[in-house]
Amino acid sequence: MGCCTGRCTLIFICTLQLVLALERQVFDFLGYQWAPILANFFHIIVVILGLFGTIQYRPRYIVVYTIWTAVWVAWNVFIICFYLEVGDLSKDSDLLTFNISAHHSWWREHGPGCLRREIAPDAMDSHSYVSVAGCLLEFQYIEVLHSSGQILVSLLGFVYACYVVSAITEEEDSFDFIGGFDPFPLYHVNEKPSHLLLKPMYLSP
Repeated sequence: MGCCTGRCTLIFICTLQLVLALERQVFDFLGYQWAPILANFFHIIVVILGLFGTIQYRPRYIVVYTIWTAVWVAWNVFIICFYLEVGDLSKDSDLLTFNISAHHSWWREHGPGCLRREIAPDAMDSHSYVSVAGCLLEFQYIEVLHSSGQILVSLLGFVYACYVVSAITEEEDSFDFIGGFDPFPLYHVNEKPSHLLLKPMYLSP
């Protein structure tokens, strides 16, 4: 019963992770954030693998999911540090786009309450500029909230994945103990010999 409850909870957590990852992938695509796009892609694949392993009682797949969950938590901690500019990190750098473009978070210009105004270039400059004002919540805090939610759900998934793997392993061990390695199982039925010993019969006159 405990294993079933843990499996159902882990299935729900994996489903929630898929929804959150797809939502995050959409906005990262809109912002051309290539590093998060790749990370989200691998995350979606491993979560699907963990979901399959949970449904099909495949503990090895759940172990892979568990290891990736720890990596995913570390990645989201890095994202939080990046947007909060911890250490030498800067949210204005092109690190998340592999320094191949100057795109930034989609929420930078499209956050709640933001008023976006494009400034026309002058004769000396061919590039237009975008002015953003009136945002109710700065874009870096939106990204931090996204990553914090991912960390919270991932930690729950890690705990329940460890529990489910332990429960499945215990069930397999108990099954082997009951009859898997028993040379004389309880349901053993004495078989008759495959051949009968025939003796000649003599009729008396």
